[in-house]
Amino acid sequence: MHSRRQFIHAAFLASIAASVPAAEKRAPRILLRSSWQTVNIGDIAHTPGVLAILEKHFPEAEVRLWPGSVGNGVDAMLRARFPKLTIVQDPAALKAAFDECDFLLHGSGPSLVAEKDVVRWSRETSKPYGVFGITFSMTGSTATKPAPDSAVAQTIAVLSGASFVFFRDSVSLELAKAKGCTSPVMDFGPDGAFATDLRDDAKADAFLKANGLEDGKFLCCIPRLRYTPYWLIPAKKAARDETKHARNEAMKEHDCKPLRDAITAVVQQTDLKILLCPEDETQMAVNKEMILDKLPADIRARCVWRENYWLTAEAISTYRRSAGLFGHEMHSPIMCIGNGIPAIVCRWAEQTSKGIMWRDIGLGEWLFDFDRDADLEAMPAAVLAMARNPAAAKEKAAKGRAFVERRHREGVDVLRRAVSRAGG
Repeated sequence: MHSRRQFIHAAFLASIAASVPAAEKRAPRILLRSSWQTVNIGDIAHTPGVLAILEKHFPEAEVRLWPGSVGNGVDAMLRARFPKLTIVQDPAALKAAFDECDFLLHGSGPSLVAEKDVVRWSRETSKPYGVFGITFSMTGSTATKPAPDSAVAQTIAVLSGASFVFFRDSVSLELAKAKGCTSPVMDFGPDGAFATDLRDDAKADAFLKANGLEDGKFLCCIPRLRYTPYWLIPAKKAARDETKHARNEAMKEHDCKPLRDAITAVVQQTDLKILLCPEDETQMAVNKEMILDKLPADIRARCVWRENYWLTAEAISTYRRSAGLFGHEMHSPIMCIGNGIPAIVCRWAEQTSKGIMWRDIGLGEWLFDFDRDADLEAMPAAVLAMARNPAAAKEKAAKGRAFVERRHREGVDVLRRAVSRAGG
């Protein structure tokens, strides 16, 4: 009899719970720390990529963005794509986010960019946090010498306190493990920028029409220097780093000649044109000095030099109309593969280990290490093959994209469980 009364009571409570309208059940709340800077379309892309992943795989979650920078038109671009997004930009809104959000998610980036903010969140709220798609190295993303052991140890301590850490390349994952990271979940998790789906078709179409570029009839090329010369960007207000400048000057011909060789081969052996375009605000000048002005007149005639910087939405719309992309950058190739467009990555030691992600997602044949003579020599032929065999190239890109999408979905499954444990 006693057990029967218990059963009836439990059933009654269950019926009450089931009768609570879904609208009264609070959505999980995630505070996304991201948006590192706006002078690089790749750094812009981290945020809309992660937002798109959460929208697709965790749609019931309420996401607030705690940005580093959303100026330069980025704020409007994000709001157009994610109209429900709350962007936390003042102390009162940040305090509310700390009080009301269940979980802090550090977005993709070249390192644990907002390490101090993660520590602040943990100290002030005692709530959990996680890390989505970063590189971990002993130097950081732009340093010329190793970080002090104390700084590395501090970063490892913060990562160890995370509910999960996803590294965007396997070298970072193994290094973090070797340095003693003890987060309960550590795995390879592709950069969130792969999922960026911003568009500005009107601007892209107008630019292509004005410059005689037809859909599928051009390749994009992006050169860069060994170190980004931030001192050339007025908004950065940075003093020139003489060590980095000297390295740039010493290596720029070494690094850019294979791109010119690839352009020459494509122009001479196919009917494609070349669009010389930037990923950051300094690269228009690099394209002109190191690529356009050094090409023979007949090859230069089939090249279009983009003189002005652009934002991520217009860049992606342009890439989607191309036959592929090649160059020294990382995030334009990432956005290409995320949109099904073939892309070849050229890397060097100064860029940390992030380029290894190309091998991790099955695109090792499109990864070239410019610190190796054999890769320098082989890269132009790979670009030509991509241009000559568009169907095969797109099939390869699609396989890489499918792998990335699966890993993103699995990463959000981990996030969902962590948020659930936090009470969200």
